[in-house]
Amino acid sequence: MGKGKRDDRISALPDDILINILDRLNVPDATRTSILSTRWSQLPTKLSRLIINAQDFLPKGVSNATVSDDEMVRVNAAAVEATTSILARRSPGEHTIRFLSAAFYLRDDAPISIGKAVGHTMETHLVEMARFSLMTGKLGVDDLKDDELVICGREFMRFFDACHNAFRGLTSLDMEDLRFSEPDISNILVTCKRLKHLRMTNCDSGHPSTLQIDHSHLTELSIAQSAFEQVKLNWLPQLTQMTFDDWIDYQDPLVLGHVPLLETLSLTNVGHSFHRLVKLSEFLSGTSLRVLKLVFKCERIWVQPERTTKSLASVFRQLRFVNLVTLPEGYDLTWTMFILEAAPLLKELCMTVWDHACIMQTDEETRKEQLYSENRGVEWDSAAADFKHHNLVTLIIFCFESDDYMVSYLRRIMTAAVNLEDVFLYSRLECDNCQDEKPIRFPWTKRQRISMKKRVTEGIESFAIIHTNSTLRTDHLAKYLYPECSLDISRKILLNRQ
Repeated sequence: MGKGKRDDRISALPDDILINILDRLNVPDATRTSILSTRWSQLPTKLSRLIINAQDFLPKGVSNATVSDDEMVRVNAAAVEATTSILARRSPGEHTIRFLSAAFYLRDDAPISIGKAVGHTMETHLVEMARFSLMTGKLGVDDLKDDELVICGREFMRFFDACHNAFRGLTSLDMEDLRFSEPDISNILVTCKRLKHLRMTNCDSGHPSTLQIDHSHLTELSIAQSAFEQVKLNWLPQLTQMTFDDWIDYQDPLVLGHVPLLETLSLTNVGHSFHRLVKLSEFLSGTSLRVLKLVFKCERIWVQPERTTKSLASVFRQLRFVNLVTLPEGYDLTWTMFILEAAPLLKELCMTVWDHACIMQTDEETRKEQLYSENRGVEWDSAAADFKHHNLVTLIIFCFESDDYMVSYLRRIMTAAVNLEDVFLYSRLECDNCQDEKPIRFPWTKRQRISMKKRVTEGIESFAIIHTNSTLRTDHLAKYLYPECSLDISRKILLNRQ
């Protein structure tokens, strides 16, 4: 720095570059830079990305799982101050807001204060994308009472009724732990005309109730742990991705109407002994998926293997990627071959075979009372013994062990998939929360790996490369991640092996 020049090199950068840097921070961190100089104090008012999250104001060591009611009120107040302050200082029409996100707790009048500030901004500024994430601080509480859901639902509707201007401009809405009256959800969807992303977790309209959805712009929909007897997607011409977790009824719990663009679907459920198996040819009728994820939570396989019919072939004709998560250990995997037989364009098959105690019901009495199935597998005898698949190039198996049923299954895949290129085998996962003490049967030593590969490939003509090293590829981690594990835990689960 020369004499008389007190600006550092960062401050010497043009405004657009500095704003680009600040756009990558949350609002509290970005606004802290305003104390550096008069010039820096003006930069937060020009940000194109405004991400305001009440959780960023939580005291150190306090998480969303442990936050108290008093702390929710305090951090909400901080979120209100940050929101109103930074939005009030912006010059109308001067800078486009590319993305505006506000996450806060449903407590007192703080949501209304934030909603009105955001609504006023939408009237005076160009806002391309806007998101509300409404938290109750109760998500994951096992003994949440019905009256608590009702109270949270009323609080949300009070906020909604006071802030229609903001909701009309929303493109994304996240809701949790809410019980609505019958017309409420329909009114929300009618008002949120620009909505593209909707997430509902532990929401319902009482028992029993049907959720019917019609929306012209919705592209992503997530419904999880929500006690709707049935979900009907009547008219969603732009829907491309859907997550549907933990339904309560096996008699057509999901009815797919006009969803011509749906290509990515994730389904999660626990199969009890009294549930009928789901036929995907019926369940997904009228769709043509490219990506399919099925999560079994280590319990009974709830999918009915099917012979390749015209209906099933129509559902799977564009399928490219399949991910089967938390399949129960020790059961024949041959049933999965029906997916390959019906999906000629499938390129990648990924599966996790793991009895993960963290997500299982392990109390024997409870299992009997709630009719958990003792036999968690499913039988299927393929008629196409000479079946060949010409497009599968990648097979990924988490929790692979050198048991006969897994080796036999791997041989079957490698025999059928004549153009298979890569087979990635990862050892059984470790989780500190489970304290799993089962012996691990994975080929760790060089001699064990050679022996295992010989068992797999003997008598088979295949050019596939079998990868048994413990280094986890980043793109494979994303395929494994299970929603009930935090990112940090999931990384630890897998990287313990490295």
